[in-house]
Amino acid sequence: MFVPYKRAIGRLHILQNPKNKIMENQQDVVTLLTEIKGLLAHNKKTLNVEDLSRYTGLSKSKIYKLTQQKLIPMGNNPHIRQKFFDKDTIDAWLLGEPDLSDETLEHRFNQSLIKNRR
Repeated sequence: MFVPYKRAIGRLHILQNPKNKIMENQQDVVTLLTEIKGLLAHNKKTLNVEDLSRYTGLSKSKIYKLTQQKLIPMGNNPHIRQKFFDKDTIDAWLLGEPDLSDETLEHRFNQSLIKNRR
């Protein structure tokens, strides 16, 4: 397809527009700030479910399943509905309980059901 010279220069001008560079720089800054926020969340002593999910790489649903089955150490304040976790305890738990596969969790859950029937 033939593109007139003036039109092609106009497109090139749009690609090299300083405003586009500013927009890219702003996007880079936002991305960098998001990464810094994530890193700072790892310095917290107490984690909520969202922080724990980012910290461990486990999904939120898996964390809720683990808390329901009482297979993950967490705070036990009866006056707070939200789940909280001590980072040091979670680190020790992760090092001691490496198998968090769905099959293992299902097996443990079934064992706890059988145990509770007796």
